[in-house]
Amino acid sequence: MADRTEPQAPKIEFPCQYPIKVIGTAGDDFAEVICAVVRKHAPGMDATSVDIKDSKNGRFLSLRVIITATGPEQLDALHKDLKATGRVHMVL
Repeated sequence: MADRTEPQAPKIEFPCQYPIKVIGTAGDDFAEVICAVVRKHAPGMDATSVDIKDSKNGRFLSLRVIITATGPEQLDALHKDLKATGRVHMVL
């Protein structure tokens, strides 16, 4: 019988360019709120690289940004602070 092992997630080498997609309830200041949280954790974030898309029915917005990730602790703290806004449904 073959030995079955769980596939391992690919290792990320830090620092690296790391795309983050944030999906939340649409609102006039959604992008500003999300960008402020991202800047707190990744001060060098390039605001010109932010990509914002409306959902088909306009209820949600997705915001994609690329940051320079420095380690898993930074990414965990960023995810926690994004969810703490109360406006974020998903972080990918």
